[in-house]
Amino acid sequence: MNEEEPISTPKSPAQKARMRAPWLVDAGAWALGLSAAIVARHDLDLAAAPLTATAVAVLVAIVLHTAIGHHQFLYRGRYGFGTFEEVRAVFTTALSVVVVLFTIDLMIPSRPVPLSATLVGGPVALVIMFGVRYLRRLQHERRMRPDVTQATPALLFGAGEAGQRLVRSLVRDPNSRYLPVGLIDDDPGKRHLRVCGVAVRGNRHDIPDVLAATGARTVIFAVANVDAAVIREIRRTALDAGAAFKVVPSVNELLGDTVSSADVRDVKVSDLLGRHQIDTDLETIASYLKGKRVLVTGAGGSIGSELCRQLHRFDVAELMMLDRDESALHAVQLSLHGRAQLDSPDLILADLRDEQGVAEIFAERRPQIVFHAAALKHVALLESYPGEAVKSNVWGTQTVLEACAAAGVERFVNISTDKAANPCNVLGYSKRVTERLTAHASTTAEGTYLSVRFGNVLGSRGSVLTAFAAQVAAGGPITVTDPEVSRYFMTVQEAVQLVIQAAAIGRDGEALVLEMGKPVRIAQVARQMAEQADRPVEIVYTGLLAGEKLHEELFGLGEEDTRPFHPLISHVAVPPLDPYEARLLSPYSESAGLVKDLAELCDGPADRSATNLLRMGNLS
Repeated sequence: MNEEEPISTPKSPAQKARMRAPWLVDAGAWALGLSAAIVARHDLDLAAAPLTATAVAVLVAIVLHTAIGHHQFLYRGRYGFGTFEEVRAVFTTALSVVVVLFTIDLMIPSRPVPLSATLVGGPVALVIMFGVRYLRRLQHERRMRPDVTQATPALLFGAGEAGQRLVRSLVRDPNSRYLPVGLIDDDPGKRHLRVCGVAVRGNRHDIPDVLAATGARTVIFAVANVDAAVIREIRRTALDAGAAFKVVPSVNELLGDTVSSADVRDVKVSDLLGRHQIDTDLETIASYLKGKRVLVTGAGGSIGSELCRQLHRFDVAELMMLDRDESALHAVQLSLHGRAQLDSPDLILADLRDEQGVAEIFAERRPQIVFHAAALKHVALLESYPGEAVKSNVWGTQTVLEACAAAGVERFVNISTDKAANPCNVLGYSKRVTERLTAHASTTAEGTYLSVRFGNVLGSRGSVLTAFAAQVAAGGPITVTDPEVSRYFMTVQEAVQLVIQAAAIGRDGEALVLEMGKPVRIAQVARQMAEQADRPVEIVYTGLLAGEKLHEELFGLGEEDTRPFHPLISHVAVPPLDPYEARLLSPYSESAGLVKDLAELCDGPADRSATNLLRMGNLS
């Protein structure tokens, strides 16, 4: 049996009839095409036309078309009727028939039919075949359109790839909740574009008029990569015109390439802060992970769990997830495998404060690549308990570094924060120290040791968005420290993609700084969330907290923004810190003295005087 031939199964009479229909169309097309060509060649004089030869030519054409078409699986259920795959098979079959018929006619001296008959009749027959299939496809698509009495008429903003995919999905889904009645796009080049019969009707300034003209009651934002200001503007325009505002998930949110009406959702604050689609070929970049044993510390946290989800996609030999929170490990295993029996070796329950336990784990499991995401991160809490930052963030990191060196780890990636740039609080001090400890390890251990620094992660546990959401749910008020305070934001998917890329291009001892876009005012975020609440929510300003900056920075004093390998990743040098100095810290000493000791470990001796002046300015 031909290895390409599908296994035959019994077919019902209805299936046989559907498969016979294309053959009948093609046979009729050859009869019409050749007959018309021969009669036309004789100036429409039926008496002069060789009717017998014409009948024979038609019969031969049908037999050839049937045989070649059978070989192409044209009538054996391989192709859907009217699909592009079927059109290609029909064209190949018809062209072959034309060549064979012309060759036969050329070889017969008496010329039973004119030579031009095949050359003209073949294309005519092909046009008929294509035309019938096109009409059948239009009929099918019209039958699949949503019920106009049930679906909500919608205006789509964005006629690019995402918008066109959504239009095609909506008009071919009879159960769709939305019926597209128009497209809006600011690109003048799309002014006359029509997608499945849905026309571009103007730009953003025409939205109110188009809503009124089409009767649309919803505006769906269907642009994958756009500045936050555009989303906010279109949302405000739609709401002011009395229409609902929906969005299509960003590319990072979608699991596949398809988008349907089920994916259309209400706007989130993360949408209103912008969509920065990262142009990264992770499949190529992450080749360094293939066949490697990878360990993630803090695997149950926001960054760690997303790291595990993305690393799970690659062909790693083993993915080890370490955390001291058993519930967090349960959640991340559930998200990866759809089950969480907590009995598999990929889960490691351990505390980085347990130096001997960590060393034994590394000696036994021998990871080759380590992503270190475990840390305490809440600014206000660590201001009250700086000793905990020393034990977890500083000493915990050094414990992992020593275990990595002993186990011969090939690549170590320390997840840092923008608060390590010109630090002025305990979290910033402790994370800057970890950057320096990582830089020192790069000078003493084999392999590559580097840090990756970025800002706030949208939707992470304890982030400002989750705090605001809880306050809105409770009826308010939303508390903001200062009307002018601003922060950098990034989605967890974007952050982790860049972390994986940074780990591939980072050099020994560096800190890599991820591009975070423009800083966002927290008061603006609070207003956006208050506007979406079901009832009025008050915004209250409480004043900056101890150790809190008005505006975060991505680069410290003396650090230059150089991007030699990737436009979204900067490389900065980090002065090493001898672990002996970090081990001299006393986590149980008086808080003010401990904070001062931490601050003094943040920079090399040459930088300390200037940095101390800067810190005094931040804290005053």
